[in-house]
Amino acid sequence: MSSLSVSSHTWKFFRTGGLDQVALETGADLVNLEHLDQKLWVALSCPVKGLELDEKTLALIDTDGDGRIRVPELIGAVKWAAARLGDPGILLKGEDGLPLAAINQATPEGRLLQASARQILRNLGQQESAAITVTQAADTARIFSASALNGDGVIPPEATDDAAVQALIKDIITCQGGSKDLTGSVGVTAATIDAFFTDLSAYVEWIGRSSAKDIAVLGEATDAAVAALKAVRAKAEDYYGRCRLAAFDARATAALNRAESEYLGFAAKDMKITVDEVAGFPLARIEAGRPLPLLEGVNPAWAAALATLHATVVTPVLGADKTALTEAEWTALNAKFAAYETWLGGKAGSAVEKLGVARIKEILAGDGRAALAALVARDKALEPEFKAISDVERLTRYHRDLRTLLNNFVTFADLYSPDRLATFQAGTLYLDSRSTELCIRVDGPSPLAAMSKAYIAYCSCARAGGEKLNIAACFTQGDSDYLFVGRHGVFYDRQGRDWDATVTGIVDNPISIHQAFLSPYKKLLRMIEEQVAKRAAAAEAESSAKLATTAEKAAHVDKAAPVVPKKVDVGTVAAIGVAITGAISALTLILGYVFQLKAWQYPLVLVGLVAVVSGPSMLIAWLKLRQRTLGPILEGNGWAVNGRVRINIPFGTALTDLAVKPPGSKFSLEDPYEDKEAARRRRQTIALAVLLMLAAAAIWIRYDRVKHGHYFWQPVPEVAAPAVEVPPGK
Repeated sequence: MSSLSVSSHTWKFFRTGGLDQVALETGADLVNLEHLDQKLWVALSCPVKGLELDEKTLALIDTDGDGRIRVPELIGAVKWAAARLGDPGILLKGEDGLPLAAINQATPEGRLLQASARQILRNLGQQESAAITVTQAADTARIFSASALNGDGVIPPEATDDAAVQALIKDIITCQGGSKDLTGSVGVTAATIDAFFTDLSAYVEWIGRSSAKDIAVLGEATDAAVAALKAVRAKAEDYYGRCRLAAFDARATAALNRAESEYLGFAAKDMKITVDEVAGFPLARIEAGRPLPLLEGVNPAWAAALATLHATVVTPVLGADKTALTEAEWTALNAKFAAYETWLGGKAGSAVEKLGVARIKEILAGDGRAALAALVARDKALEPEFKAISDVERLTRYHRDLRTLLNNFVTFADLYSPDRLATFQAGTLYLDSRSTELCIRVDGPSPLAAMSKAYIAYCSCARAGGEKLNIAACFTQGDSDYLFVGRHGVFYDRQGRDWDATVTGIVDNPISIHQAFLSPYKKLLRMIEEQVAKRAAAAEAESSAKLATTAEKAAHVDKAAPVVPKKVDVGTVAAIGVAITGAISALTLILGYVFQLKAWQYPLVLVGLVAVVSGPSMLIAWLKLRQRTLGPILEGNGWAVNGRVRINIPFGTALTDLAVKPPGSKFSLEDPYEDKEAARRRRQTIALAVLLMLAAAAIWIRYDRVKHGHYFWQPVPEVAAPAVEVPPGK
């Protein structure tokens, strides 16, 4: 669609969460949607699956069946529905239940749709209803069960009361297979009927070509004879070929009969004469010029086939006394049946052979084909009416679902709405004393997700029965101290079903300014804890080493050499003294600067220190929170997001809820398991810190007064202003 499309329609826009979006409020907005510049659409495509919207509706909009809905397809759906409604604005209600009066009767399509909708309600026994729902329109089994002919092109046996025609339809299904109609019944189509009668004619013609006696040499038994010949032909040719080779060189006889070692494997296990290994051996023992025995001394796996050959071919042609065939006799037998076998190879219409020649001729002689043609014509005449029934379902689905799709495609109004969820919001995740509604169904972690600047926890969710799904949950309030891979939570989908959720991956980004403010101090505490732990581990190792050394010395005390006391290193002592002196000097200098400050400057110094420590992390967090956007997360799930869907701080606060006690709750601070000793130490520490601060303040005041020549108990005298001489005349 060209971005230069011109329309006189006046559009209305609104801003939510920093995103400018078009307002879809009237039918005129929908009719002119094709003229809205695509650069102003929030999304340009979305997947058919993974959304909280009926997939059947989405499949109807996805006209090319590629699993994605694009702008032209959505515009096409809107135009199709708008053309069949009196006021297209009714689509923006998003209600299930299309009023029949809303269908536009000024067009032939609209009149046919309304008539079909009323027919559906009559078939369902609800003819008094003034509206039709998606469930009613989609109940095809009940809708079409009232008539066996429903315009779907399938003629079931129950489409006629004529027993002969019913039997003919069943014969066609037996030979050609059937097709299911809209009610689920199996019937025949026009193409199936034509193929059936074509096979009938071809089979009868083929049968007629076999009447000559020189072809069917054994009459009706010729089929069985040819089958018996074909069953052993390959093995018989193999036998005669081996015998010719043995006649050429007697040394090859042993090899042609297979090695003795090959029989040892069968002797070691239970014998089955039908196993493939035995069937692969020659039909009989190989000798130069030896005829093929038919009844005795033959391969057990082929004994039955050779016996059948003797009974059906050799006995009728050469007599029952003939129990072995020379190669010349074998060739003559094959030549005798060659014409019939060639005729069999050209068999036509074999699909109808199972009916028998008598039934085939009966069908061809009757008028069943004409009766079927009349049924097909009647069904074809009903096609427009019943096709309109399918259009009724389509219109009811669009009436119910287009509003939701438009407000999650053209705009993201539902995402920013306080009382609706977007179609891509799969449910709510409860984890770490929080709940987040921004949970998107995904196939797995996406490399694009980090570009969203949001804190994302990928979770694998499972339910009893083996159901599984993966979600990307965005946390937009609180902190990430206790969010890590392996944590378990509970996910509630849009249907209210609960799933066991396990964190499988983290995309780490700032969650809030509050978290960024405390982050440096938490890192400092963690570093101190790690250093304390390392020091404790090192001290424990050192202590263990000393104990081991002491024990070893005690065990060898009688062998130890006298210990000579080490002399004190004067240089070391001097270095320690210098270090202590330097530390005291630095502390004195710092305290000197501190004591020179005035009282009102101390809060400013404290604020400055906090700004120096927390300022950088807060600035980085603020910058990332300003850039936080939903687009990269959705694009990893198949969306093409066009607008910058920001998640600013107020909107993020609305998406994630922290644990808050209900209003009016009563709370007791009495904890029976409180560590009272730790609490006492904590109170003492706080009291000591307050005393130290008061003492520091008193010392500073005294220092300031003494510096000006006053004692602590004397008031500071007022200093009179110096007299100023005024020259005469002034």
